Amino acid sequence: MGYKTYTCPIARQCGGCEWLAVPYPIQLRRKQEAMERLFADVLGEDGAELSPVCGMEEPVGFRHKAASPYAPGPSRAQRHGHGRAHMRAGFYAAGTHRIVRCDGCLVEDAGLRQVLNDVARVADGLGIRPYAEDRGQGTLRHAVVRSGWATDETMLVVVTNGELPRSREFVSLMRERHPELTTIVQNVNTRRTNAILGRQCRTLFGPGVMHDKLLGCTFEIGPTSFYQTNPAQTERLYSLAIAGARLEDGIRVLDAYCGTGTIGICAAAAAAREGRRIEVTGVESVPGAVACAQRNARANGLEDRCGFVADDATHHMRSLVAPNGAGAPDVVILDPPRAGSTPEFLRGVVDLAPRRVVYVSCNPETQRRDLDELRQGGYRLESLAPVDLFPHTKHVETVATLVRGDGR
Repeated sequence: MGYKTYTCPIARQCGGCEWLAVPYPIQLRRKQEAMERLFADVLGEDGAELSPVCGMEEPVGFRHKAASPYAPGPSRAQRHGHGRAHMRAGFYAAGTHRIVRCDGCLVEDAGLRQVLNDVARVADGLGIRPYAEDRGQGTLRHAVVRSGWATDETMLVVVTNGELPRSREFVSLMRERHPELTTIVQNVNTRRTNAILGRQCRTLFGPGVMHDKLLGCTFEIGPTSFYQTNPAQTERLYSLAIAGARLEDGIRVLDAYCGTGTIGICAAAAAAREGRRIEVTGVESVPGAVACAQRNARANGLEDRCGFVADDATHHMRSLVAPNGAGAPDVVILDPPRAGSTPEFLRGVVDLAPRRVVYVSCNPETQRRDLDELRQGGYRLESLAPVDLFPHTKHVETVATLVRGDGR
């Protein structure tokens, strides 16, 4: 029995979907085997269960966020010695900053790539110059578009090297071509950097934010917010984390690296639906993300169950065990960046001694490293669940649930 395969005309040039030619069931098998190898010693020593990797039924159109760089490109007239440059848009070729044109992407939500390409067409027609990376000159650097998975909202963020000339005409023409756009934001990035977004944002149209839903909860997404690009699989990831936390009535949960509060709010809502009340404290070092998390808690009617603190997570944990501190949580949920957590934070978790630790990871390699610190502090791995948020790549996310070795 043959497997279904997927094709893309620029797959070899783009390099983003490195496993696109590999049948999806084989991709999942490879990811499962990779997790078995990486965690083999811990699984064996702790007697932990490794779940089958959680894949998608149809691994296409799952990305609800797309981006494009822009750069000068020679027009037909210019190739013959005269005329002005038109604009390139698409993806960077693997390992380079050479832009490969893309008319449609298999893994993106339908229509997102057309919005990005129309940004180039509209800007070019208005005489808005693309950014020349080598010289640091020009205006239009990138655009990022995000669509709601459970809502009809769509946000376009245009990244510029300074002011955006003819911005009102730009907005009018983009809305004419794409009435699905509910907000358009200008992000200013004047740094010579590979980072896409800068620190300053200006709303050109609409509210300046969009909303989406996960596990029945509504979340605000700003132009610089972190929000998973594959919401369908994010629901499965968060469901596994919530199940691992075992949300008993009255427990206190510390949600570290909480961002805009998505995991903690989903956990509090899940408990409430089952008639249980838990208290969630989310800790995040970015004040803007904390303010967004507080708005998200209010929007979901959970402000009396979810509080958010702008602080370094390690510092906050130390304050909890201080003589006048609020006391240790029963469960710690952490979802750190790809670099993983830090020894200081993990030792802080051990000092707090929560009954359960749920570690959500976007990088199993650093998670495997961090598990050693927790296990040396008296925790054992109870279960490990891989989730495929990025089909056609080697990437896999994991939810590790740990319990205190003394059974408390």
